[in-house]
Amino acid sequence: MSSDPWGRVDETGTVYVRTADGEQVVGSWQAGTPEEALAYFERKYEGLVVEIGLLERRVKTTDLSTKDAMTAIEHLREQVVEHHAVGDLAALGERLDKLVAEVESRREERKAAKARQSEEARKAKEALVAEAEELAASDQWRVAGERLRALVDTWKGLPRLDRKSDDELWHRFSHARSAFSKRRKAHFASLDAQREEARKTKERLVAEAEALSGSTDWGPTAARYRELMADWKAAGRAQREAEDDLWNRFRGAQDVFFQARSGVFAERDAEQRENLTRKEELAAEAEKLLPVSDLKAARAAFRSVNERWEAIGHVPRDARPKIEGRMHAVERAIQDAEDAEWRRTNPEARARAQGLTGQLQDAVDKLRAQVDAARAAGNNAKADKLTKELEGRQALLEQALKGLQEFGG
Repeated sequence: MSSDPWGRVDETGTVYVRTADGEQVVGSWQAGTPEEALAYFERKYEGLVVEIGLLERRVKTTDLSTKDAMTAIEHLREQVVEHHAVGDLAALGERLDKLVAEVESRREERKAAKARQSEEARKAKEALVAEAEELAASDQWRVAGERLRALVDTWKGLPRLDRKSDDELWHRFSHARSAFSKRRKAHFASLDAQREEARKTKERLVAEAEALSGSTDWGPTAARYRELMADWKAAGRAQREAEDDLWNRFRGAQDVFFQARSGVFAERDAEQRENLTRKEELAAEAEKLLPVSDLKAARAAFRSVNERWEAIGHVPRDARPKIEGRMHAVERAIQDAEDAEWRRTNPEARARAQGLTGQLQDAVDKLRAQVDAARAAGNNAKADKLTKELEGRQALLEQALKGLQEFGG
């Protein structure tokens, strides 16, 4: 008979393994020595040790599913329980028990992680839905459209929730996208209609602009072109291709008109500058008549200058006030001289002035005598009152005398 600490072989070739419950039959060995029998079943034990070690590492280092791990454990446990190996089978059982506990612990961890992941996915999808619903009301068509497409990609990358929750959130998300698409489609349909209306309006404006391009009625036509430009801006934009073509035609028609007008105005400006030079010469000639010494000669000379002035055409608008002011100054000076001459030679006015002067002189003489009388009588208060009245009449007399001097006497 042969034995070791964990097993033995009896005389019949039966192999036993020692356990906490006593010896258990492992198998029968008839082909060789008892030592070879023990060695064979000990190797089977070592094989179990290796398999359990490998499974322990798989559980710790891989994502082996709970189901597969438990299946593998049960398979090894059957071999341990059936006592087909010689060695410390209890130790192997304990290792398998620990492995079961670890697998269950990992299962709970995975379950908790999955719950956390599911909750995070729920919050993420709820956030996506909230943003999509906000974007559904946006008028920033390009930016909002691009963002909604990005949200779809983000959604696809998130884990699925339970069917009910996932379907409800997806329904809201999809509805928001559909609402935005519907609004955008309606907007651009309306925009297309507006652009078509703008195209028709601008075609009418172009037709009128082209019809006016040959006009020589410069002022009214230029004013009409300004009105057409205002109408053009108010019409809005047509489709891009039509807009560019219509604008080129509209602008081209204006250019034809305004270039023609510029040519005419250039000739007119040159003519008006020449007119200004001639009028400056006449203004200088008129200014030489001042001061007026011979009214009759000055009047005749000014009339000659003015007739030549009137025969000359327009001068530049910005120069007109100054040059006309110079002529008006000479004309006013001659008119003032005529007024003074008339006052000086008017017999009726002279007589009225002489009469007023005489009346004022009599009043002054009378008041002066009354002042002297009051002083002589010792009535100084009355004398002072009369003196003030005398001063007023004296001032009027002096003013009248100055007026009389204008008549030469």
